[in-house]
Amino acid sequence: MSAIPARPPRDLRLDVLRGWMQVSIFVSHVVGTWLAWGIHAAWGLSDSSEMFILLSGMTLGSVFSLKAAKAGAGVAQRDLLGRALRLYRTHLLVFFIFAAMVLLAEMLFQVPGAVARFGWQHLVEHPFQAVALAFTGLFQPDFMGTLPVFVLGMLLLGPFLMLVPRFGAWALLPSLLLYAAVNLGWIATPGLGGTLIAFDPLAWQFLYLLGGFLGWRALHGMTLPRSSMVTLLAALVVVLGFGVRLVQHGFVEGADWIPGLFEHKDVLAPPRLLHALALAWLVAMLVPRRADWMEGLAGRALATIGRNSLRVFCTGLFLAWIISRAMEAVPERAQLVGLLLILPSIAALWTVALFSERARGAAVATGRA
Repeated sequence: MSAIPARPPRDLRLDVLRGWMQVSIFVSHVVGTWLAWGIHAAWGLSDSSEMFILLSGMTLGSVFSLKAAKAGAGVAQRDLLGRALRLYRTHLLVFFIFAAMVLLAEMLFQVPGAVARFGWQHLVEHPFQAVALAFTGLFQPDFMGTLPVFVLGMLLLGPFLMLVPRFGAWALLPSLLLYAAVNLGWIATPGLGGTLIAFDPLAWQFLYLLGGFLGWRALHGMTLPRSSMVTLLAALVVVLGFGVRLVQHGFVEGADWIPGLFEHKDVLAPPRLLHALALAWLVAMLVPRRADWMEGLAGRALATIGRNSLRVFCTGLFLAWIISRAMEAVPERAQLVGLLLILPSIAALWTVALFSERARGAAVATGRA
């Protein structure tokens, strides 16, 4: 029993951070809103996607490692496969409900060209084939490319973490080489049904597994070493990202190649990866695990959203698409309409998180009873 690592205390800052990222993702999905200037993605090379995948890998890496230590690797692997299957089912459910929403928007609410504009044309023209392609996760109309990356990450995480105790950080080498091959253009995941891959899983798997490795280390008491030099370098990367954004937004002059640093999110281009890791380092080193502001209303709301990220994310996809179409319908008052719809929608996402948390608590209590 002494060899079993202790469950680490819940890190409130991670819940708050995940909550902020969910709000940021929702706002970023609303096309054209000025509120997007207020999220961190507007001022750096990376956005919430990178950080969320890293944190998801860290969380499940810790969960898998603890379960493997207590009950064996087989039990931990079955638990992880069960989680992946549930997430896969969620993706399919969101996919088909979203498809129905887009089709109805064009047919009943006269949203011009909604089916073609947002990548659902193949479903209309070849419905049976498109339904079959949906099960592969590679038919990706707008907003449908995120969850498949997490599913693949979960499938790879268990076998990867079984190698870590023997090989340590070297277990990441195949993942890193695969990531490099994608960014060099040697291989790529094909999009099906005339769509493009939003997040190439062959590249993004590296960030997920890196998170899993960090989660395994944290569970075994191997926290990140404090280094003033690394902190300084991370801060310089973040400042550089801010400067690049200023050039891209036209606030200062700069070389023509600078905006290109923002391209290739689909393959997690190295500048984005470096920026995301720099941000993660600074949060880990500079933000305390608990602070008074985290206990306030805003902090508690964000933490609740963060603990219930999946349902909040899925709900946010639908709300963001509807708000974008509402803004599109009244271009002369788009910003006002967006503001009047986005702020209540954030409150709605918090409500979804609250009900999800209460439902989970009730289910746990019933199970114990």
